[in-house]
Amino acid sequence: MPMKNMKVRVFSIEEFSVYDGPGIRTTVFLKGCPLRCNWCHSPEGQDFKNYTLRSPNGCLECGACFDVCPTRRENCVACGKCIDVCPRNLIRFAAIDYEPQQLVDILLKNKDILSFNNGGITFSGGEPLAQYEGLKETVSLLKNKIHLALQTSGYAPREHFKEIVNQMDLVLFDMKIMDKEKAKEYEGINNELILENLKYLGTTDIPFIVRIPLIPGVVDTEENINAIISKIKDYSNLRMVELLPYNKYAGAKYKMAGKEYKPKFDESVPSNPRLGLFKEANISARVL
Repeated sequence: MPMKNMKVRVFSIEEFSVYDGPGIRTTVFLKGCPLRCNWCHSPEGQDFKNYTLRSPNGCLECGACFDVCPTRRENCVACGKCIDVCPRNLIRFAAIDYEPQQLVDILLKNKDILSFNNGGITFSGGEPLAQYEGLKETVSLLKNKIHLALQTSGYAPREHFKEIVNQMDLVLFDMKIMDKEKAKEYEGINNELILENLKYLGTTDIPFIVRIPLIPGVVDTEENINAIISKIKDYSNLRMVELLPYNKYAGAKYKMAGKEYKPKFDESVPSNPRLGLFKEANISARVL
């Protein structure tokens, strides 16, 4: 039985994606993440709270949004009054709440196209497992109807992780910093839980892809890449590694969200994919 009034908070739905699993896919980004990666390019996906995003480009500085705001833009309560009065439509909510069935209806509208192109639906975030109950209900309504994939940091309670991944046809497992102290510094978490969930995933027959964001001088070091390889090289259900070069526009959304982007690394240094290390370990790897 679905929980009454259950909602899933979504900050983006990307249709016809070709980078989030096989084929053509619809990727749904769930709000909320327990990590605080220093390079995160989706600040609106970090916390669970809904609020408004304001584009600075084209703003007339007319003050209409300020005049109707009950908190004078000090602490957004997501009332939406500013959205209605902006003369250039530069303000929007950071997220939309859906009932699971409502979300499923949206995600399945292109089912025939997705299936014909060997695609499906991918749940991403934020960290989708942070909305475990809503994700669980949504997945239950989609199971056996279309190919399902989960992109996850792996940072979630073991039982939650286990239950959801066992409903998936594919898992995209993010791997970042292996050193515990550096993980705390750059990601804000203890990475032991991530490694425990990776170990569980490796005992299943669920195919998975490891994704590595190539943060210069932090994640893409030879030492860190070798540490990742040592963790994944013996898993028979590992299909490949996908390497994501650092996005130099990672901080573009921060101003819209009223936040400041403060990278602790040198953005000017090119990412190093170190493909040779994967080749030596007989691991298939590609740069996206």
